[in-house]
Amino acid sequence: MQLFIALVVGAAFGAVLDRIGATNPSVLGRMLALRALGLMKAIILAIGVALLLTFAGQMTGIVDVGHMSVKTAYVGVFLGGMLLGFGWALSGYCPGTGLCALASGRRDALFFVAGGLLGAFAYIQSYDAVKSTGLLEPILGGKVTIGAVPGSKFEGLFPGLPGDIVGIVLGLVFIAVAFVLPEGRAGDRALTVPAE
Repeated sequence: MQLFIALVVGAAFGAVLDRIGATNPSVLGRMLALRALGLMKAIILAIGVALLLTFAGQMTGIVDVGHMSVKTAYVGVFLGGMLLGFGWALSGYCPGTGLCALASGRRDALFFVAGGLLGAFAYIQSYDAVKSTGLLEPILGGKVTIGAVPGSKFEGLFPGLPGDIVGIVLGLVFIAVAFVLPEGRAGDRALTVPAE
């Protein structure tokens, strides 16, 4: 049943990404160039709503903090994030949108996905060498949250700061930014999804 739910949610998410233009590299390129910000507004709004619902749900007991997962902070993840951003700007795809674009029939996405798989294979082959550099050693406490979340097994970077309140405040900030962010710069084309 869990696999079925995951497939349904994944398919729905992919359909929404395709519908809002996130599978079109020219739309993503205009967003990254800060020319058409409609897609960025949608992404920021989604993050804000998710933060608000997650942390409000934790505070009310609807969401079990036992399901909370925190990734370890290390220098390599910051370098990897910069590489991901560079690749996203260069190709017009991030991993999720690239897979959705491939599923929607975009042939250029095939090269993106193949390149991503090749890069993953290369990383697996060089993992021991990368690990020996120290880039994968935990920093800033490793698996920590910004503030302490009651009932969570993870420590807060700032223990006196209530993490669930921080999450709600950040969610509200993201939502506010999504509403005040303009659609694009004056004189630039609005966000439209060209027919393929």
